Amino acid sequence: MKWDALEEEPCSLARTVAVIGDRWSLLILRECFLRIRRFDDFQASLGITRHLLADRLKKLVRFGVLRKIPYQEAPKRYEYILTQKGLDLYPIIMSIVHWGNIHMVDSRGRPMLHQHKACGHMFDPVMVCSECGEPLSAKGVHVHPGPGARRSSPVHAKALGTKVKAG
Repeated sequence: MKWDALEEEPCSLARTVAVIGDRWSLLILRECFLRIRRFDDFQASLGITRHLLADRLKKLVRFGVLRKIPYQEAPKRYEYILTQKGLDLYPIIMSIVHWGNIHMVDSRGRPMLHQHKACGHMFDPVMVCSECGEPLSAKGVHVHPGPGARRSSPVHAKALGTKVKAG
């Protein structure tokens, strides 16, 4: 796999990593979910260089995760708003936050708590089966090749419990 061609791989994880697989893109998304929208606010919050921030925002816009909306004409300035595609990244961001809350906190505890507006309770995100609602774990899931899968390598075939077709 070539790093600059991940978006073309027949793998949903690789294609997603092409969009959000670097630390700055993930941190920009964190800020977006915290309702930061303007270039200068991203820069002030993250301490990122202007060039790097502009590059990552451009990439997130190109992939349709963010959209640019002008808020000032002279000079022209934009807000960066999460699209539906961007909002759909929320479970991913929350999963990463939850992992950090479990494995990376120090003695002071969690840096942020999340409250569910509907019930008022603080919560931890839980991944559940879309069909039965039961919590999911890596050991409780079988993976099968889908219609978009490429011919598996012998390693993938063994992991998926399938046979590799001879060329």
